[in-house]
Amino acid sequence: MAHLELKNLSVHFGGLRAVNNLDLSVAQGELRCLLGPNGAGKSTTLDLICGKTAATSGQILFEGRDITSLSEHRRARLGIGRKFQTPSVFKELTVLENMEIARSQNPGILTSGFVFRTHIRGRLKEILELVELMDHVHTKAGNLSHGQTQWLEIAMLLIQEAKLILMDEPTAGMTIQETRRTGEIFNSLKGHHTMIVVEHDMTFVRQIAETVTVMELGALLAQGSIKEIESDPKVRAAYLGNEVADHA
Repeated sequence: MAHLELKNLSVHFGGLRAVNNLDLSVAQGELRCLLGPNGAGKSTTLDLICGKTAATSGQILFEGRDITSLSEHRRARLGIGRKFQTPSVFKELTVLENMEIARSQNPGILTSGFVFRTHIRGRLKEILELVELMDHVHTKAGNLSHGQTQWLEIAMLLIQEAKLILMDEPTAGMTIQETRRTGEIFNSLKGHHTMIVVEHDMTFVRQIAETVTVMELGALLAQGSIKEIESDPKVRAAYLGNEVADHA
């Protein structure tokens, strides 16, 4: 059984079909890269999966359950986590405080104190070490580098035990070194978390890709390994273009 399955999924904004009869199946623990030119419907597809946008028609199945009509909040409770292009962290709070807020999911957390201040262990320690933030636990998020801020948001999804993580251009604005490290983090999560990554940086996609899905005009254009996608004439024409030819 697929961990996530989209069946004939569509959403219309007026006369615009942003996503058009999209079928997509992602296995448990798989990292799926979602590519396509601007306006292809990639971010809208993530919006549909997490519940930010309601589908016009079709179905979304998560762990065999139809979640098409569930609210964004209820989907989050089921383990669907979304990372947007702009990090949504609390800049005035420390790394540790951000992690505690994410872990607690308690609206009164700001007045209840932070239990992790002196006991950084177990899963929390494991995640902070993975994203290389153990040495910055008392640093305010607003003082982190851009890459570190992105890693903090990923860590916040991991401490929530998100089963499905949706990431929209996670390496945008990163240095080459930060992008490479992000790829290492993603590769280490394969098999433990199901991930869908929307990305334009083809060097990064080559580092992490298992199966690649390419969209155009809201519909499925092609699907396969990175090698198959890069050699597909339809994909070359629609999206990858000269970059692939140059790489080849």
